[in-house]
Amino acid sequence: MSTYYTTGEFAKKAKVTIRTIRYYDKIGILKPSQVNEAGYRLYTDEDFGKLLKILCLKSLGFSLQEIGVMDIEEEKTDLKSALQTQYLLLKRKLEQYEIMEEALRHTIELLNEGGEQDWNEILKLIHLCSMERSIVDQYKDETNLNIRIVLHEKFSTNKQGWFPWIYEQLQIKEKKQVLELGCGNGKLWSYLELDKSYDSRICLTDRSAGMIQDASEHIERRIQAMKHPPAFEYKVMDCQSISYENEQFDTVIANHLLFYVENIPTALSEVGRVLKEDGRFYCSTYGKQHMIEITQLVKEFDSRISLSDAPLYEQFGLENGKKILSQTFSEIQLRRYEDELLVDEVEPLMLYILSCHGNQNDVLYQRQEEFKAFLQNKLDKEGVIRITKDAGLFICGNVKKRK
Repeated sequence: MSTYYTTGEFAKKAKVTIRTIRYYDKIGILKPSQVNEAGYRLYTDEDFGKLLKILCLKSLGFSLQEIGVMDIEEEKTDLKSALQTQYLLLKRKLEQYEIMEEALRHTIELLNEGGEQDWNEILKLIHLCSMERSIVDQYKDETNLNIRIVLHEKFSTNKQGWFPWIYEQLQIKEKKQVLELGCGNGKLWSYLELDKSYDSRICLTDRSAGMIQDASEHIERRIQAMKHPPAFEYKVMDCQSISYENEQFDTVIANHLLFYVENIPTALSEVGRVLKEDGRFYCSTYGKQHMIEITQLVKEFDSRISLSDAPLYEQFGLENGKKILSQTFSEIQLRRYEDELLVDEVEPLMLYILSCHGNQNDVLYQRQEEFKAFLQNKLDKEGVIRITKDAGLFICGNVKKRK
């Protein structure tokens, strides 16, 4: 039998103010389980779990508006995941604070010794202080990335999976020099075969220091179980300025990266520069039909919603990719990944939509219950929501500049 708490008792149990509980109720992110005949709002231990998740998300840097369009009514395993992410975020912050402490100590010592004011040191301190928010943003980006990966892993009809398929195409062999650009959390390398001997060097790069640290932690745990693992290197780096010497790599990988790059020709020129003469460049993207039903769903609910500022496939997609790549490579092959999603649950689909880079959170704020009901109605009518996947991999060789 459930134990019920009044607003005051619930606030005391959670060590927050009554005003906070009332405000969360008012904006709709934490409604009471029951309102009795006397009008008292009553909360349960289940509501307490929801409140803990809200507080965790707040501490991770999510605004109440962002939390308001998330589905917090998930199982306890998701709370555990949120706590683990909070732990990692705290770890990054502590590392950042140690750097700030050293910089502050050095500047104060200079001033105490009567030295001249070093404005470069002051600017460095300002930059360090501003980085705390960027650390939070990195983890928000990773949270959204994981949400999108989960939808594909759970509902794809092609059971091989995107990352195993990409890894299979690479055909990583012994004595290979491999560079991955925009490696994210390093998930691609979860598919290294534990019993295989690798005499290879694999360099992982990403613009995000947080992603690089996560990738290194994940991969180092993985290769501990291997008898002969490859040698991994990790670098924070922009693919438009690759900090490696010419003709170093047999393989360069850019998995769903190029459509985010500001200057694609510059990035491709850099790829061509670091590839060996017989090297191969593997770059994946998707086409204009990819996940088109999701766009149609949100537009049907509210025509103002846009899930991205500009369609990424217009920047670099299956339709225009060969033309863009042909400026750098003379041999280009496209392999398509045959798949679709059959979604029979509302929550993962809703979370996917809310994780996109458009204006959906602004429009759906305080309309999340209405939107969830809209999706549930679609699912009830159709039994399953069928979503097109239109993705593939370009395999490129023969860099033109070497002719």
